[in-house]
Amino acid sequence: MILEEYTVGPLQVRAYIIGCPHTKEAIIIDPAGSEELLSRNIKESTLNLKAIVNTHGHPDHTCGNARMKALTGAPVYMHRDDDILFREPQIVEMFRSWGFEPAPPADGYLEDGQEIEVGRLRFKVIHTPGHSPGSVCLFGHGYLVTGDTLFIDAVGRTDLPGGDMNTLMKSLKERILPLPDETIVLPGHDYGPRPTDTLGNQKKTNPYLNNLI
Repeated sequence: MILEEYTVGPLQVRAYIIGCPHTKEAIIIDPAGSEELLSRNIKESTLNLKAIVNTHGHPDHTCGNARMKALTGAPVYMHRDDDILFREPQIVEMFRSWGFEPAPPADGYLEDGQEIEVGRLRFKVIHTPGHSPGSVCLFGHGYLVTGDTLFIDAVGRTDLPGGDMNTLMKSLKERILPLPDETIVLPGHDYGPRPTDTLGNQKKTNPYLNNLI
């Protein structure tokens, strides 16, 4: 598996390029800045970008969608709940006051249990509401891309529109904790003591997960 990690945008989002070494198909997750660099690296790696995937609809994670789509022609996918919520006028205005223009509507929707095919690779969509109603994680090949659902030794905030701590804890307990301990967590921001960790170690060191075990 090809895995490239970048820190981009004003809020230091972690963007991921995942590619199949056999077919050269690829996806990019949360391209929220440095779109020219990302698209150039994709081209230089001779990868064929199949999709732009958002872990959730917050504008720090979606602000690069339009430019990345224009540069690559790849369609944008996110969960329906966030695509609808974060296009509501009052929420658009709130985030515009933070300096973020609204992202264009998604071209397609991610569904819980859906498998995203990237050449010979398969990644399962896990719907994990709480940080936002349409937050998702992607699980496959020993990796879990968590967006802002789960950070290293922390979890995403729940004080923005659509957020709910009880819902987030339920998602973590029912959807994330049952995954294999050796799973490598790839979060949406590098807010912890290290960029990545295993889920098994997070069960020991992350206080939010401790309370669920």
